[in-house]
Amino acid sequence: MQTIAGREDEQVILQKIIKSGEPELVVVYGRRRVGKTYLIRTVFEKQMAFEYSGVHNATLEQQLESFGEALSAAVGLPLAKPTSWVQAFKTLTNYLTPIIKRQRKVIFIDEFPWVSTPRSGFMQAFESFWNMWASRQKNLVVVICGSAAAWMIQKVINNRGGLHNRVTKKIRLLPFTLAETEQFLKNRKITLDRYQVLQLYMAMGGIPQYLKEVGKGESATQAIDRACFTKSGLLHEEFKHLFNSLFDGAGYHMAVIRALAKKGMGLSRNEIIEACKLTSGGGTTQLLEELTESGFITPYIPFDRTAKDCIYKLTDEYCLFYVKFIENSKITGVGAWEKFSAGASWKSWSGAAFESVCMKHTQQLKRALGIGNVHTETSVWRHRPKEGGEGTQIDLLIDRRDMCINVCEMKFTTDGYEISKSDAKELENKLMVFRTITQTRKTLFLTMVTTHGVKNTMQYAGLIQNEITMGALFK
Repeated sequence: MQTIAGREDEQVILQKIIKSGEPELVVVYGRRRVGKTYLIRTVFEKQMAFEYSGVHNATLEQQLESFGEALSAAVGLPLAKPTSWVQAFKTLTNYLTPIIKRQRKVIFIDEFPWVSTPRSGFMQAFESFWNMWASRQKNLVVVICGSAAAWMIQKVINNRGGLHNRVTKKIRLLPFTLAETEQFLKNRKITLDRYQVLQLYMAMGGIPQYLKEVGKGESATQAIDRACFTKSGLLHEEFKHLFNSLFDGAGYHMAVIRALAKKGMGLSRNEIIEACKLTSGGGTTQLLEELTESGFITPYIPFDRTAKDCIYKLTDEYCLFYVKFIENSKITGVGAWEKFSAGASWKSWSGAAFESVCMKHTQQLKRALGIGNVHTETSVWRHRPKEGGEGTQIDLLIDRRDMCINVCEMKFTTDGYEISKSDAKELENKLMVFRTITQTRKTLFLTMVTTHGVKNTMQYAGLIQNEITMGALFK
């Protein structure tokens, strides 16, 4: 079997499915290019009896023709093109019946949402296939997969029709963590130090297909340059392809992404509606759910507030990078990223991107703080004075059951971070305003999370209670 970087929990689940001895209907979902197909093909390599992938924007006739070709390849004989999905699944049943009498087998339908188009009859035929035959076959595993995560949840996992409560296992495949990214690159014989890996992650996220763009002997800057700023680079035009392949009316989804890219502190639902000129109703709710389930944005409930007050943040690294630097950029070609790295826009982006990465690695931060087993809730907080004046925001609070709160301040620098007198005053004010407004009685620990550490920690030993460097994020 080929090597898989990370994905340990998912591999355990899939191995148990192979050995369960029960009919299984498995749903795997996650954003495009996150490695769903590779994981399924690799783990089920020896058991795979049939594989078919939906075709984006294809007609019913084209989908059926593609299905027929896939089945012909599996059987080893040319078969007539099925005229309907009912016939297609009947032919599949005839092919599988003698095979699964002898051994346990897997069938895999990839990009399921692309096949299930309106009035195609696909979903009804699949429901009948599962309920009337497949669910009775103890040697059969049916895996369905889709990149349109919200669609998979609404139409399959939460199905109220023929598939209601039929799914036996579900897996949401998330992007790699920093540790998995490091391992993935090592598996490809690419050796980079952690600062370089972190830079790649901040631009590309933990998306395996994007990380494949990194070549041996390339620095992070060179890889980003080639993948993002040359016309042949995978990530130069990926943004529009990505959203148009996932969502109907993708223009609205992209508008929300662009609005959030401008506001590192995040936006409330009402602020998003205003910024994108959306209507306040079910359509906006669905749009935000689709972006959330696909992993592009994340809702955070502010400290001491309820879900209705949640703040949405852009948490897909590539999308932030694209809007900031690739879209509408006049700087392209070799050396483009190096030019950007010297500008003010790079500094604001790197700070926001590093904060986002830290917020995805709160379990690693907790372990570094020695509170891995303490119950915590993570949140954000912002305060806007009613009568003008500067507001205050905290991008990460780790609220602990042991009556303490870690107030995390995240700083990305190319060298050690040095706290100035004005920085110290701002941090002290932030703690004071937070305590005054929230009236919390918990102990506040100012926690600095930096790339290379704080140079002058001892000068502000009474202010800084914890210090974490980027190495902890890779644990």
